[in-house]
Amino acid sequence: MPVLPGAEPFRHEGGEVGVLLCHGFTGSPQSLRPWAEYLSGHGLTVSLPLLPGHGTRWQDMQVTGWQDWYAEVDRELRVLGERCAQVFVAGLSMGGALALRLAAKHGDAVSGVVVVNPANKVHGLSAYALPVARHLVRTTKGIASDIAREDSAELGYDRVPLHSAHSLRTFFRLVDGELPQVTQPLLLLRSPQDHVVPPADSARILGRVSSVDVTEILLEQSYHVATLDHDADRIFEESLAFIGRIAPSVGKEGTAAGG
Repeated sequence: MPVLPGAEPFRHEGGEVGVLLCHGFTGSPQSLRPWAEYLSGHGLTVSLPLLPGHGTRWQDMQVTGWQDWYAEVDRELRVLGERCAQVFVAGLSMGGALALRLAAKHGDAVSGVVVVNPANKVHGLSAYALPVARHLVRTTKGIASDIAREDSAELGYDRVPLHSAHSLRTFFRLVDGELPQVTQPLLLLRSPQDHVVPPADSARILGRVSSVDVTEILLEQSYHVATLDHDADRIFEESLAFIGRIAPSVGKEGTAAGG
């Protein structure tokens, strides 16, 4: 199946500091493209991959699982690591969980982590029914486009494949157990009004990571897909400042431009 217009992966060759951006469950790079373009415009090398099964139709996602999604970002991180002196990982929702696992697994190869409304658990009674329900029902209603801005929309599936949702639940439990291995500086931005991921997920992450350098910022004007919402510019600016604090070469003329 062809990739939906706007859902294509994004890559930019910039300076010696790289950023890997991870999109969310049933979403696509479209939700993070403005962020990727902002960072690349400030001289960073940026990779925003399209996760397997995403960006086409939900039937393609039905046959993928967390191992496929994680393998894609793990590969991209290794490519960035060969190209850049320092690499940061960032993500939205499930992408935040992917970023946190990369940090836990790769240690010093990851200089810092930025997560926006990170997900940590599949909530509700339906989560416990997934192991059986996924064999009886193929999909449930979608979660895409939880955005306060009326002129903004997320390119994501209108259905959630239950086989994939079951795999996601398994992945969240795995990552939760690995959070104490996250020691890198962490910037967590979250929306108090989030209709997809509850505040408990961010609280759980903040309570379990071993990072000493931790910053939490509230996005008061946005819903779940805050990267396309009223607080998008704040996310972009705060993440660049965070990266620049840890990698001082960012923003310096010549170095940041790759010269």
